[in-house]
Amino acid sequence: MTDQTPLPALWRSLEPLLPEGVEAAACSGRRWWWAGPLDVEGLGLGALQTLATAVAAYASAAGRRDRVSFASDGAAASFASFTHLRIDGMPVQGFAPLSGFRRSADGWVRLHANYPHHERALLEALEIGGPEEVDRAVRRRTSAEVEDAVTEHGGLASAVRTPENWAASEPGRAVRQEPWLRLDIEEAAGSAPLASGGGILAGLRVLDLTRVIAGPSGSRILGALGADVLRVDPPALPEVEGQYVDTGFSKRSAVADFNDPQIFRKLRSLLEAADVVLTAYRGGSMSRFGLDAGSLRADHPGLAVVSLDAWGDRGSWNGRRGFDSIVQAAVGISHLYGNTGEDGRWRPGALPVQILDYATGLGMSAAAVALAAARVRGVSGSAHLSLARTALELMNLPGPPPGAEAVVPEPALRSCRSGYGDLVYVPPPLLINGTQLEYGWPPPRYGSSELAWRTAEQPG
Repeated sequence: MTDQTPLPALWRSLEPLLPEGVEAAACSGRRWWWAGPLDVEGLGLGALQTLATAVAAYASAAGRRDRVSFASDGAAASFASFTHLRIDGMPVQGFAPLSGFRRSADGWVRLHANYPHHERALLEALEIGGPEEVDRAVRRRTSAEVEDAVTEHGGLASAVRTPENWAASEPGRAVRQEPWLRLDIEEAAGSAPLASGGGILAGLRVLDLTRVIAGPSGSRILGALGADVLRVDPPALPEVEGQYVDTGFSKRSAVADFNDPQIFRKLRSLLEAADVVLTAYRGGSMSRFGLDAGSLRADHPGLAVVSLDAWGDRGSWNGRRGFDSIVQAAVGISHLYGNTGEDGRWRPGALPVQILDYATGLGMSAAAVALAAARVRGVSGSAHLSLARTALELMNLPGPPPGAEAVVPEPALRSCRSGYGDLVYVPPPLLINGTQLEYGWPPPRYGSSELAWRTAEQPG
């Protein structure tokens, strides 16, 4: 790299799954480009290096000699892929009008209302009739009161805390006791040799039960590498369209009502031939369907299960909803990025990109690939990550050095036709044998796929 500052060695969290002598995947290009209070670049690059290292180990286990590397310019663009996406020449909507920071009676609170059901929960919690009343309702309450009321109604809100306040809290202490990527592995019967034709991950079947950004952004890279990635969503909660399009490349999309016995039996039958299951719902929500890591591993001992949540699964906030922006506010990142405006008033801020989502999603996919490869050596298990623990990893990194320049590289974009229109998008951030990895196909229409694994005759 053009700067000698080392990347965080996040890939070492996978060492129990990697063969001896594995070296970290190489990264080229500049080390800094946002140069803010926190090493956002290092967190993202370290997470991407973790995935690249796992993919290289998988290739080696399959008897291949592929070199897997990445360049920081491509990585920078991928961490902002949603921002760069264009559908028929138009950018996609980011945060909804009700999402963002609001002044409370004693400070600031962050709201999230991108989904209709979360907007309804917010309005009900504040006991108001419409969006125009939100500011006034929030100003009448303390940040803690807003957070508690909205959370109790199934919405998303967080008081803007300082890092010290978060560290002293019970959920903050629980997260601090966890590693960034927690593995639960055991000895198992060795599996058949990995497929060695086509993409590196050809033949790997991934059931993707993730939503929003973190999980889907990681699994789209698995699809680009040749895995059969089938994303399954509930019909009652459709994904935000632009968000789905951005993360829907090189995978298929199905909709399934888990409460329908016939459909659920079909979903369960997929597990018989699955290699990996990714889940990213709030803690406990998958247990009633037997789709939590413990149940899945008991029913299918060879299955690699990787779960992701917002706040960790061992503290008092296990089961609480949370997104990247809400976590930033809760753990103190929004406070660290705060600034005083021209009016002389301080206001909280945000990271330049939603790196908690992207880094955690990359870690999730890295664990999935490493677990799948380790089966050949008789190792099997599951892994867990959380946005809050990724936030702690970021906050614990040394900041950028003095004089680091904030120069964001120009993205190298791609274009294609899709069922949603003409797309301009960021390609996957990996190089295979020195050549840019590409997506195999554009996002299919949401929910257009069958609950079935791809056959050899179905490229997408």
